[in-house]
Amino acid sequence: MIAIIDYDAGNIKSVEKAMIRLGQDVCITRDKERILTADKVILPGVGAFGDAMGKIHQYGLESVIHEVVERGTPFLGICLGLQLLFERSDETPGVEGLGILKGEILRIPDHPGLKIPHMGWNSLDFQNDGRLFKNLPEHPYVYFVHSYYLKAAEEDIVTATTEYSTHIHASVEKGNVFACQFHPEKSSDIGLQILKNFVEL
Repeated sequence: MIAIIDYDAGNIKSVEKAMIRLGQDVCITRDKERILTADKVILPGVGAFGDAMGKIHQYGLESVIHEVVERGTPFLGICLGLQLLFERSDETPGVEGLGILKGEILRIPDHPGLKIPHMGWNSLDFQNDGRLFKNLPEHPYVYFVHSYYLKAAEEDIVTATTEYSTHIHASVEKGNVFACQFHPEKSSDIGLQILKNFVEL
């Protein structure tokens, strides 16, 4: 069973739909036991960093997420779910993230001719042999919606990057923890293959 953590985030239903398309038994939950006994766990997210951390605290999910990671359960953060895994964000100064991975979330710099938020399809450049990207062509296009981006402290956890006004760490992998700034559930066949690779870990 795959648990999708429910903390009132925006893209939960589309992640659930994608997993059902892949034939997975999936449940949207904030129940501690269901999350801890799941085979894999997904932290989705659309919205503001500070609000999301507030909900995670409100529902008592912070310790659960840390426990899932410590147990070695495959864990996937998507979009805001990636950002929350890190230490801090320009979006909400003074609010601490989950701190599972080292790095910070910065505002995409203004650039003539580029709109922020960054919404649309961008190609990925792979590095460090990410397991999520098995059986994918080079430089595949995936769908992004974000105004803030990851700058990871450890270059060796970065598995994909993209360029939009700046150099963006688009995906990371460390042990059993995986995360994507883009939305695999909205990235057509490429995105489904990425989720399939996660399912098959």
